[in-house]
Amino acid sequence: MTGSSDTAAYRDAMGSFATGVAVVTSVGENGPSGLTASAICSLSIDPLLMLVCLDRGSRTLRAIEHSGRLGVNVLAGGQEELARGFALKGPEHEKFHGVGWTDRAGVPLLDGVVAWLAGDVTELLPGGDHLIAVVAVTHVEAPGGHPLVYFHGRFRGLDPDASGG
Repeated sequence: MTGSSDTAAYRDAMGSFATGVAVVTSVGENGPSGLTASAICSLSIDPLLMLVCLDRGSRTLRAIEHSGRLGVNVLAGGQEELARGFALKGPEHEKFHGVGWTDRAGVPLLDGVVAWLAGDVTELLPGGDHLIAVVAVTHVEAPGGHPLVYFHGRFRGLDPDASGG
């Protein structure tokens, strides 16, 4: 891809792929850190591995490099403000202001999420303007609920009554 029209077409095409919305968290030298992400997926069941893609300029990436661990908080429908707050480039401590969370499994985990996973980063691989973290999952819990999704540039709840067929 060479031009801005290619970039726009790429963004439009990728925006057609509905994704879940998560907040990736870790602990750095200055305390908890987090960012909103959608480029997360399962890699392996045996062993339990997942991929998390992180912007190379992210302060949360620095925290992950510091601690060697990260958490993935799968947001619930109605948690759009959390997604927006953690997407901001403001000071890390401000992102956690007024947000319910606990330190479990060595990472900050947010209250009210539909699922969370925590683990050790085993590799950081190059991926363009991002790094791809390979994470060995050590802890997982899925309290349940309906997830927040991102589709065509907007947050949406997942309709629990929609049929898949």
